[in-house]
Amino acid sequence: MTPVACCDSTEEFLLTATHESAAGSSIAAEPQPAPGATPPRTPLVAKAAAELFGTAALVAVVVGSGIQATELTHDVGLQLLANSLATVFGLGVLITLLGPVSGAHFNPAVTLAEWWTARRGGAGVTLREAAVYVPAQFVGAIVGAVLADAMFGEPLVKWSTHDRSAGHLLLGEVVATAGLILLIFGLARTDRLRFAPAAVASYIGAAYWFTSSTSFANPAVTIGRAFTDTFAGIAPGSVAGFIGVQLVGAVAGLALVAIIFMPGRDAAEQSARPTVGRGVAGVLRDGEPHP
Repeated sequence: MTPVACCDSTEEFLLTATHESAAGSSIAAEPQPAPGATPPRTPLVAKAAAELFGTAALVAVVVGSGIQATELTHDVGLQLLANSLATVFGLGVLITLLGPVSGAHFNPAVTLAEWWTARRGGAGVTLREAAVYVPAQFVGAIVGAVLADAMFGEPLVKWSTHDRSAGHLLLGEVVATAGLILLIFGLARTDRLRFAPAAVASYIGAAYWFTSSTSFANPAVTIGRAFTDTFAGIAPGSVAGFIGVQLVGAVAGLALVAIIFMPGRDAAEQSARPTVGRGVAGVLRDGEPHP
């Protein structure tokens, strides 16, 4: 091979490598949806699948970690600690993974609250989407409880005998749900939904300990946990009361959002302008809010 040919080959190689490197950089530089974001063109079936899978995984984490904890120790405090830590980590991962698909609601109270705030033409889930999300969440919760029982050799379906109908427990659920709704919609009002995975998971972990009910704060999870007679279970007779006060808590949470995050006149006029793809699962890219 002549020196000229060698130089030509070297130049060709360098040019090719440069082009490939530039192409790779441009792909890597493309903005990616942040956790909690919902791309406006995501198919509804994908959103429903994400809600079903996410809720199932969440309940499997809650129930499974509860079973594991009771098998490892008889100390109720350690059992609750293990259960709450597993839930914190699991919920954070699920919101990070599925937030860009469906908004990672996994909770009918959140879905209905978002639909309510968007009912006058604002951003958020439509009635059609809510009608798909909610059944998917309920089905997912039941599947998750059955799956957890199966993994630990428990009866696949055994109604819980854990009565949770006491008044102080119901009050705990009002507080837990109101706080959750305040947190999520407060983050949305202040364009900080990028913090949702850590913030929501941390709140639920804290609420395990500061509420008497250990913070179900979720109608779908409540129904799912009735299907397992284990540490995390709830007796079927207590389910209606829990769901009722969770909805009350959701209303209270929205009222707190309206009062605490009341927009000024200029902000109110700006928020009245139509936007696309915003809401609790508004489009965020590169960690920053986009209209």
